[in-house]
Amino acid sequence: MAEKTIRIGTRDSELALWQAHTVEKKLNDLGYKTEIIAVKSEGDIILDKPLYELGITGIFTKTLDVAMISGQVDIAVHSMKDVPTALPQGIVQAAVLERANTLDILVHKGNLDFLEGSGTIATGSLRRQAQWLNKYPNHKVVDLRGNVNTRMQKLQDNDWSGAVFAAAGLERLSLTPSPSPKERGASSASYIINSPSFGGVGEALDWMIPAPAQGAMVVVAMAEDEFCREAVSELNDIETEVCTHIERQFLRRLEGGCTAPIGALATYNEEEDTIHFEGVLFSIDGQQKIAINKVVPIEEWKNLGYHSAEEILNNGGTELMKTIKEKLKK
Repeated sequence: MAEKTIRIGTRDSELALWQAHTVEKKLNDLGYKTEIIAVKSEGDIILDKPLYELGITGIFTKTLDVAMISGQVDIAVHSMKDVPTALPQGIVQAAVLERANTLDILVHKGNLDFLEGSGTIATGSLRRQAQWLNKYPNHKVVDLRGNVNTRMQKLQDNDWSGAVFAAAGLERLSLTPSPSPKERGASSASYIINSPSFGGVGEALDWMIPAPAQGAMVVVAMAEDEFCREAVSELNDIETEVCTHIERQFLRRLEGGCTAPIGALATYNEEEDTIHFEGVLFSIDGQQKIAINKVVPIEEWKNLGYHSAEEILNNGGTELMKTIKEKLKK
């Protein structure tokens, strides 16, 4: 094994560091030397504005892109849902790790009576906001930013009814018990939340379509760095790579960036050798919804996301995307 030390770039949040250490351990187990280098992204620093108001696609990845291009780090580890569908020139996707839980979870203080009346839900995601308002049009949605523990503390300190989190993030930080791989995506799960700043309950939102690539971690490297690309490629999970490719292709064709109300989930059925794809585009207020749901043979995976997005666009999506972009500019 070559002596080169692979410098792993990461954001400095607890969750990002967990992801980087996971990749580090896997590389160490394969015999590679590694070093973790943490940087603070602009998205972690500016917390007083909703993400869509910042107007920057890839705000959580841009700092690490610069660090890679300038030679400060060799590879970078990201939550794949935060990564723009078009990578900067010279940077390539080197591996997608086996996917974790794709569900969103409603974290609340133990009483769900508000679901039948008026409630206030906190989230920094337009996708979650739109889907929540589509299902609960009488509710109010407020912006919530920060890392997982910061958001938990804000939920504790405010009189909100609840807040929406990604199940994968909570499980990775051991804030809730992890389901087994067979239980991932199980629809009727309740979770006990064990955060230092918040004690409550989580409900799996089986009706909410996740963000494209939610629950997946991606490692990127410089295209010219053959050593690192080969090393990292050993961590790649082909099923996750295929499913996230479909979801991100769908997102890219809709031109959604990371902030538009777009959900997508592709799953592989091993017994039937098919891909099940669900995609959805909402208006920001949740009143308009254009959805697609299809099952295709595995051989058709390469263009499934593109063709599904085309169907959405031809079914009113072109006009809806135009309206969304105009609203986000204001």
